[in-house]
Amino acid sequence: MRQNKQWAGWGATGQQAQQHYLVEPRHLAGGGDLRHVTEYLRASGWKDKSKTGGPLVFHSPDKSVRIGYDPFTQPGGWTISGKKTAHQEAWHATFGRQTPVEIVASLTDALFTTRKAHAPNVWEPLLQQGWETERGQHVTTRSPDGDAFVRFHQSSPGQAHWWAGARNEHGRMWEAMFTPTTPMHLVQAFSAALADPQPVMRPLGRVPSSQRIRTTSVSVLPSQLGAWQQARITAARAAMWARNSVATNRARSSPGAHPYATSDGRRR
Repeated sequence: MRQNKQWAGWGATGQQAQQHYLVEPRHLAGGGDLRHVTEYLRASGWKDKSKTGGPLVFHSPDKSVRIGYDPFTQPGGWTISGKKTAHQEAWHATFGRQTPVEIVASLTDALFTTRKAHAPNVWEPLLQQGWETERGQHVTTRSPDGDAFVRFHQSSPGQAHWWAGARNEHGRMWEAMFTPTTPMHLVQAFSAALADPQPVMRPLGRVPSSQRIRTTSVSVLPSQLGAWQQARITAARAAMWARNSVATNRARSSPGAHPYATSDGRRR
């Protein structure tokens, strides 16, 4: 059912409104604007290593994580890889091209957050939204509409495989896969975004053709969209500044930190 209403959002009035749609469930909303992911990375200090006309490639400031998006190959889509470190094994996650950017961003945004003390629970956000669990060869949870799933299988100790996906009446829309070494707080962030009942916005012409989605037509001003995008970028920059400040303060307070000189040349 499509309704038409004014989007009560951000920014000033007086511009030509554009038609957009709020789409639910979000797992069937289609890929969306890649900048939702890439501009957050750029504002967080990641290096854009993309080549003109080629796939998108971003490297974390410490070069430990690589995020790429390739629309030119099959099946194509997002590839997120973490290098082995002193505290983490190498890991790998992939998302199909039609995975909503809001769901991809849940994982990429979680790369910047501090891990919580308690163990992550991938199932909890799904069960809270009424997803149903099936037990067989694999443990599977399905969305209330039956069109999305999250699946888990442990082939041996330390080999816990997670994968997920969504389909509509035309067939499979997207799949996501995580290697057993993928940090669990990232998988939980993904499942929370997947289960989120809030709709996502898509512009006119970018809404998938499906009888299984519900859409609400909204009029959006360019300034409103710009303000929303800027708020996300500002949040990324603020978080980066906070992380850098903490790192600097830790270095200064470390027992091994270099002494600094006073105005009279003495060392403290």
